[in-house]
Amino acid sequence: MSETSKRSVVVERTSGGRFVATNSGGESIGFGTSPDGIGPTGFTPVELFLAAIGGCTAVDVEAATGRHAEPTEFSVVVTGDKISDEQGNRMTNLQVTFSVAFPDVEGAERARAILPRAVKASHDRLCTVSRTVEIGTPVTTTVASG
Repeated sequence: MSETSKRSVVVERTSGGRFVATNSGGESIGFGTSPDGIGPTGFTPVELFLAAIGGCTAVDVEAATGRHAEPTEFSVVVTGDKISDEQGNRMTNLQVTFSVAFPDVEGAERARAILPRAVKASHDRLCTVSRTVEIGTPVTTTVASG
């Protein structure tokens, strides 16, 4: 594995039920749960997971279509059901829905034609996040001394 393939974030507790994730470039995003498990918290870890799926595929699709025409609408809705069963807590029925529109300008017809192929290519091979979920990559956890 090369140094250019390595990705990482650092997650630090900021207060009860609140955390901040910081990437290697210094960008950060807060998330968490409320202390009582009820009420507004900003993003929850599950919502960040859904955002990662939607964001990853949105970047792929925008790169393919955006070079032909600037969209007038571009949104991605990612939904799923959080369940708890004999396998533990997990998400099922993950669904990604694109809503993209282009104005009647030069290149828009090409962008519209590319859209379904771009969504399929992202799903089938480009989006690292959803590909990792579908393939089922194991996650290793450890406790550092200290």
